[in-house]
Amino acid sequence: MTRREAWLLRAFSIWTIWVWGTRIWNTLGDDTRSTGFKVVHVLLALVSVALAVVGLVVVARVRKRSA
Repeated sequence: MTRREAWLLRAFSIWTIWVWGTRIWNTLGDDTRSTGFKVVHVLLALVSVALAVVGLVVVARVRKRSA
């Protein structure tokens, strides 16, 4: 993996974490939504955040191995 590819994947992962983190915060603070809606959407957001974190870990390991 090139340095450029690694930075692109890192940027995508960080952006994903920020967007979904904001979405979680907004969903939990929205009093007009039902509890079921909040649970489902927060779980979906957490899956996206988890995948982004896994992406960061993979990039770090690949770059470390190739160094």
